[in-house]
Amino acid sequence: MPARPLSDDTLQLIDAVREALLDAGEVEEKRMFGCHVFMVNGKLCLGVEGDELLVRLPPDTHAAVAETPGVRTLSSKGLMDGYFYISPAAYATRAQWQHWIAAALAFNPLAKATRKKAARGDGAPPRSTKESTPRASSLRKTAKTPSNTKATPRPPARKHSVFDDDA
Repeated sequence: MPARPLSDDTLQLIDAVREALLDAGEVEEKRMFGCHVFMVNGKLCLGVEGDELLVRLPPDTHAAVAETPGVRTLSSKGLMDGYFYISPAAYATRAQWQHWIAAALAFNPLAKATRKKAARGDGAPPRSTKESTPRASSLRKTAKTPSNTKATPRPPARKHSVFDDDA
């Protein structure tokens, strides 16, 4: 079943996260948890689901962060401590936005990377339930364009704002 098209608001939020991560190191985008996520240096750091921002923060701050207005946990069963959805009301100003982005980026070097699946005993490569296709924005940092092809020019960045104070 093909994925539903993303709303303009979701696309604007994804673009805002991309822009915030321009100097963050190796960034890869993929789909996880039903979200558009941003892996920074091989670890989940941020994501977008609808109009909410997904952030990964230190698990030992889970209880305190969960009490913040406009924040909800990814899992109610305690299985994903440190993962939060941030509602638009909690990132409505540029200062709030920068707080969440900075907090997620500060934790990223300390976060555990997901272990790669071990090779199967029959010599076949590990199975993947869903192959991730890198997006053009993640390729621009790592892929090289073959010399015999023309690079497709990037479309100009859309002007947008996810902040109330920029209206």
